Parts: sequence; structure tokens; C-alpha cells
Amino acid sequence: MMIGRENRLKKLPWETLESCPQKLRQLLCKIEKEEFQSDEIGLSESQVYLFPNQVLKIQEDNEEARNEAAMMDWLQGRVPAPQVIAHVCEGGRSYLLMTRTAGKMACDEEYMSNPRRLTQILAEALKLLWRTDITGCPGKWGIERKLSMAEYWVEHDMVSMEDAEPDTYGKDGFRSPKELYRWLAEHKPSEEPILSHGDFTLPNLIFSGNELKGFIDLGRMGAADKWQDIALCYRSLLHNYDGKYGGRRYEGFRPKMLFEQLGMEPDWEKIRYYILLDELF
Repeated sequence: MMIGRENRLKKLPWETLESCPQKLRQLLCKIEKEEFQSDEIGLSESQVYLFPNQVLKIQEDNEEARNEAAMMDWLQGRVPAPQVIAHVCEGGRSYLLMTRTAGKMACDEEYMSNPRRLTQILAEALKLLWRTDITGCPGKWGIERKLSMAEYWVEHDMVSMEDAEPDTYGKDGFRSPKELYRWLAEHKPSEEPILSHGDFTLPNLIFSGNELKGFIDLGRMGAADKWQDIALCYRSLLHNYDGKYGGRRYEGFRPKMLFEQLGMEPDWEKIRYYILLDELF
């Protein structure tokens, strides 16, 4: 999910540089004097430093961090994505230095002010993923794997109920994440495996004009159900336009616009399922 953004221009803290593995320090010394922005979009605990031409992402060494680096390598020549400059896992931390994708996020005012244009380029980005051959894709993010991860998060009390959709929990919803998990495990939909971004939300797509310059934040990218991305794209559009993300409301958006651009009817049961599944992450 996405929250407001605060970017601060500053120099890379010496303690951050010193904490990086030796291989990374040698590369960072070349850019350490460049000003950067701290990217604070999202709810993850990763540290993201945006330099003019490179990005340093520091986070816990886990399967998503390793998947992101592996997917970046695999995606080259297939769909637009950053290139890995170096990836080092050390001391329980993942240090990923990658190229920076130039352009604007899909939640930029340029796109938000024209919902028909925005839904058209988002639909084209979805179709690009669907056309991509997933043979040999290193990321596997089908429902069984996602449910296995969700079960771990639930059992270890790692699920926040505070940022959930208003009707997920409470009187007309589920009583707890455990109850939600049980429902999801019992109501698994059929899957249409395609190349899925995994978190297809507006801040994770970079455009220049109408051209897709790159998908970013690829920790859950890989083979998964087609409706995973549709559901999160739909939710992202709703909340970027209603002011929940960023605080500003925009006019002119109709929920059916995305499906009109995709040329398909919405499967509301699957959309609801994948939005509920995402509540556990």
C-alpha cells in the first residue's frame, strides 16, 4: 500500500556508507558526494536512496529481496525494468544497487488529471506483462505460495489491521487476520498464470509521456494469476483518485474505465479475493 511521500535532498550519511559491504562501498564511493532523495513511498522497512542515475535499496535479506534482483536480471530484453549493478546479501541485510528509471510515477499529476489517458497506459502495461513468455521465469507467486507466506505472517502476528480496507474487519467483515486467512484458504479461485508485477500500483510504474519506462519495486514479481495485478491496479486507482493516497482528490475517474481499456468484464469475485489476500502482507 502507499502513503504520502517526503523527499529530502541530502548527502549519503557516512554511517550508511560504512555499513555497506566492501563491494558496495567501492561503487558508492564514486557517487557518495551526489545529492539524493530518500524515497519514503510505501509501508516497507527498506531504505531507498535515489541518486541521479542509480538507486540503492537496503532491506532485510529475505525471499522478496532476492527475487527482486533475480527478476531484474531475467526481465532484461523482455519488459522495461532497472538493471542490477550489484547485489550483496550480508549480515541479514540485502544491498541492491541498480540503475534509476527516468520518468514520472503513474500517480503524478500529469496522469492523474487525465483518467482516460492514465487507464489506457496502465491497461497497455498490463497487456505487455500478459504477452511475455514466462518460460524459465525465476519468480513463482501463485496462490499456494502467497497463502503459505500469509500463514506465516498471521501466525507470527505480523499483520496490521489498521491500514486495511474499511470493510475488511469489523461488524460486516472478518473478526481477525486468522479468520481472513482461513477464508482465503477455503475459497481459492482458479488461476490464469501470466507474468505478474505482484504489486501493480501507480507508484510502481514509471512513464515518460505515454511510454512505459519501467516497472519498479519487483519483490513479488513473477508467474502469478492474471487477476492479482488487475485487483491491485483497480484498488490503487480508486484510492489515488479518492484522496486516500496523497490526500488530494481528483475528478473524472470512473471505476469501469480500467476494464473498458482492457476490453474485458471485471471478475469482482477474483478482484475481491486478491485485495483481501493483500491485506495479509
